[in-house]
Amino acid sequence: MLRVLAVDDEAPALGELLYLLRADPRIRSAEGATDATEALRRIGRALEAGPDSDEAIDVVFLDIHMAGLTGLDLARLLAGFARPPLIVFVTAHEGFAVQAFDLKAVDYVLKPVRRERLAEAVRRVRELVHAPAASPAPSSPAASSAAQAAPAAAPEQIPVELGGITRFVAVDAIVYVEAQGDYARLHTDEGSHLVRIPLSTLEERWAARGFVRIHRSHLVALARIDELRLDGGATSVRLGSTELAVSRRHARQLRDLLMRRAGG
Repeated sequence: MLRVLAVDDEAPALGELLYLLRADPRIRSAEGATDATEALRRIGRALEAGPDSDEAIDVVFLDIHMAGLTGLDLARLLAGFARPPLIVFVTAHEGFAVQAFDLKAVDYVLKPVRRERLAEAVRRVRELVHAPAASPAPSSPAASSAAQAAPAAAPEQIPVELGGITRFVAVDAIVYVEAQGDYARLHTDEGSHLVRIPLSTLEERWAARGFVRIHRSHLVALARIDELRLDGGATSVRLGSTELAVSRRHARQLRDLLMRRAGG
């Protein structure tokens, strides 16, 4: 069961959020803080006490617009901690989803908070907290115990708008990205999503995750390429049922990357 800290400087909004959280059977405890400074003190005490203490915090449900330190400010500070709690932003403003993506938030819930939407955020948090640790097996019983107690790091996700609701799509689920002006369309096996992020920005961010530029209009996940085709001097790739052209300037680099991947 999850241990939660909710942070909002508006008492009615904080009270409503705590009411909904405490009604969820997956929540062990839900406490409130009325500003980011108070929240930071509580989180500091929780980290000092350790993950098995009564003060431990698994996740912070965090408003963005607050007096003094904002929710984004607090999230940036927490990012510098060794094992910070997970973050779910709860806000009335849609325009901060990209910053939430950069700060690796688990979810982005819009006010007024609906019970069903909050339940989905809790589900995502619970999956991450109870996910198996991705690190190698520790060499001692004490290290093993610590690894099992530590929450798993959130996978990289990107916020997308679906019918007025912000949801997060795992980057690993994206097959390829298509440039559409200042926007980019993310293609997954289940569908596509339009985000207001230039393709060049995603190319830079996701290079280490195996995404490569094959054309001025397309960025693809290298691991999702099924075939590389050469036909009369033209190069293309097949990703499932989709075929995309590879520009001449990117063809050689792509072939080299695919050959190294096949050989490795």
